[in-house]
Amino acid sequence: MNRPYSLGHSPHGETAMALLQAALAAVEPGRAVHRYVRREGDRLTVANQDYDLAAIERVWVVGSGKAATAMAAALYTILGERLTGGLVVTKYGHADPRLATGPVEVVEGGHPLPDEAGLAGTQRLVQLLAQAQEHDLVFVVLSGGGSALLTLPAEGLSLADLQRTTDLLLRSGATIGELNAVRKHLSQVKGGELARRAGQAEVVGLILSDVVGDPLDTIASGPTAPDPTTFADAWSVLERYGLTGQVPGAVRARLQAGLRGEVPETPKPGAALFDRVQNVIVGSNRQAAEAAVETARGWGYHALLLSTFVEGEARQVARVAAALAKELVHYHRPVPRPACLVWGGETTVTVSGHGLGGRNQELALAAALAMDGLPDVLLIAVGTDGTDGPTDAAGAVATGETVARARAMGLDAAAYLADNNAYPFFDQLGDLLRTGPTGTNVNDLLFLLAG
Repeated sequence: MNRPYSLGHSPHGETAMALLQAALAAVEPGRAVHRYVRREGDRLTVANQDYDLAAIERVWVVGSGKAATAMAAALYTILGERLTGGLVVTKYGHADPRLATGPVEVVEGGHPLPDEAGLAGTQRLVQLLAQAQEHDLVFVVLSGGGSALLTLPAEGLSLADLQRTTDLLLRSGATIGELNAVRKHLSQVKGGELARRAGQAEVVGLILSDVVGDPLDTIASGPTAPDPTTFADAWSVLERYGLTGQVPGAVRARLQAGLRGEVPETPKPGAALFDRVQNVIVGSNRQAAEAAVETARGWGYHALLLSTFVEGEARQVARVAAALAKELVHYHRPVPRPACLVWGGETTVTVSGHGLGGRNQELALAAALAMDGLPDVLLIAVGTDGTDGPTDAAGAVATGETVARARAMGLDAAAYLADNNAYPFFDQLGDLLRTGPTGTNVNDLLFLLAG
């Protein structure tokens, strides 16, 4: 992991880096797969379900997401010669070198907006999946980023239609559940449709969750899970954010056709096709957060995991974080000092400015303003995938001295926040957290430390 953050800014800096490393190690995709998939000769066990490899003709692996190639590489290690072939689509720069040779092809594509490379990769993945037959076993590896990377527009839609709609929803502050409710109804592979395309083969979904609460239908838009959302839900999302007149005409037409019952719905809970599907959550934000807490205790901190269900506007969450920091400093609550509070989840940003940043950088900047002058506190807000928004940073570091340091450099923290411009603000301070691609993705983490 890169360490651009100057540990001299806070006595807690080294501890915070150790917490992040422990959290990421706990959800390393290969380790996560090996926890749930074991092989003894022809006996393959996935969680609590056994598969007889002697009765299975071919084994395939397909999937998408930032951690998909690491998950596929782990399966290759377990299955060896029994793995027939496969294809996974991942984000640029996230390919696992262990798949450079072997039967699994890797295609890199765009995220968070889908691109032509991801579309072409998904088309080839679907063609490969069409080979699956009744006595085959198909592993589907899914992780954060899977929605954008697994892209096959529904009939009548173009890639540009999906790009425009996705961009509008991302900028509106829509939650991941709302975004994916729309995506599922504009796709040929989301919302259970990928499982349907596996024909009569057995399907095992191995899922690294990047969604608060780990809902199977929302992670990567649920390609192997029943979809409880409807065309009406998708249309309601567009209405809620005032986007019905801004999305492309083809998108409006498809959703309206769905409302009229002229387009089939996605597969719903109880559909017979899911009788041959096993879905397993192999890693989550909870595991990462718990590892961070245990590590903090090992460093002598009184540590507490507050929640892994944190959602809402980044600036609002920042105010809560700052309030907790003040509680720690002034009243030594909710745990004695030295203290470490950990939480996880995924915030949103309603973009009104023209700057550059991400939700974690925005949260850190808002927290820095609210913690201005508070002694001996450090906050890190970080994306576990190593990417925060359209930047090369995973997040940022804030202390009670951040705003004063910025002021001494002629930087107006409030003005940068108003313009959604956290990236250059923290870059000039040297307080961006650049980890590079971590190979995993289980939402965001926030560490708050006080001496």
